[in-house]
Amino acid sequence: MLLTADPKAGYLAHAAEIRAAIDRVLAGGNYILGPEVEAFEREFAAYHQGGHVVGVANGTDALELALRAVGVVAGDLVATVANTVSATAAAIEQIGARPVFVEIEPDTMLMSADALAAALKTATGRVRAVVPVHLYGQPAAMPAIVDAARAHGAKVVEDCAQSHGARFGGRMAGTWGDAAAYSFYPTKNLGALGDGGAVYSAGAAVADRVRLLRQYGWRQRYVSEIPGRNSRLDELQAAVLRVKLKHLDGENALRRARAARYLERLAGPALRLPAVGRGAEPVWHQFAVRSLRRDDLRRALGEKGIQCGVLYPTPLHRQPAYARPEVILPETERACAEVLCLPVHPGVGEADVDRVSAEILRWPTP
Repeated sequence: MLLTADPKAGYLAHAAEIRAAIDRVLAGGNYILGPEVEAFEREFAAYHQGGHVVGVANGTDALELALRAVGVVAGDLVATVANTVSATAAAIEQIGARPVFVEIEPDTMLMSADALAAALKTATGRVRAVVPVHLYGQPAAMPAIVDAARAHGAKVVEDCAQSHGARFGGRMAGTWGDAAAYSFYPTKNLGALGDGGAVYSAGAAVADRVRLLRQYGWRQRYVSEIPGRNSRLDELQAAVLRVKLKHLDGENALRRARAARYLERLAGPALRLPAVGRGAEPVWHQFAVRSLRRDDLRRALGEKGIQCGVLYPTPLHRQPAYARPEVILPETERACAEVLCLPVHPGVGEADVDRVSAEILRWPTP
């Protein structure tokens, strides 16, 4: 079976280094917020050419704590997209804030800056923050999004769970806003061997507040300056991430090569292929094609031993937990009904791409 994501293959590719890193942690005897976490925070900040990184327990916590750190409180509104995973809305609602769902661009399936500007003008309440989601490894058009947010006094927190290493206009995703949230779930481009997350900020003040929030508001141990929580990245995962970070650019290059091969092989009317926005340098967390017969194609490929993902089948504003019957987002709903993610992780070889492409081109279309 060719898998949509294969974290085991990601481990095996660097097994000796990862085992050595784990042994180092086990022998060191420090397992929570120790030297490995501190080293990873420095190294991931350096990967962004500066700034500050704070390791936390997972990507959902990273987004919640980043929003809290830039000033979002209960009762605020937070603008984001609805064609994303539930975690984005969950992080907002954990604060007691409320998501405002914004329409996407029909080609890239990312937040529309024009739709954001319109939503900010018409929102019934103050939109304290904007959360653009760099979906599928494609960076959103951040200059226009930041301008729209700033015009209304809103902070920008980038959801970078799928965009480790992506760039827009030559600038790293995550560095455009006031903060950025990263997930290191095992299937991500930079994945741990369990849960993990981080908040990035160019500014020390935001990072310092996240450090307080992630551990009970402690600056001095056992003394809470502010109400906080427990959201700590452990030493084992930090050590694994330090290994994986060294290989991130190389593995992203493999993803780009596989995506280019798909684009070449699948050119034609069979599918709607991914569009890359002008100035965007994606890292292809997913190769997201679109088909009016998505479910039929998924079943047909599954029968040939090719697993494909649907990220995501139901937009947030149509899910029971976050339902907004009054919200109409036709481009979002169309994308969720059509999107299908083909295997593009580093374990996918050129022959695999050719096999998937051949099966799709062989698939009967009406």
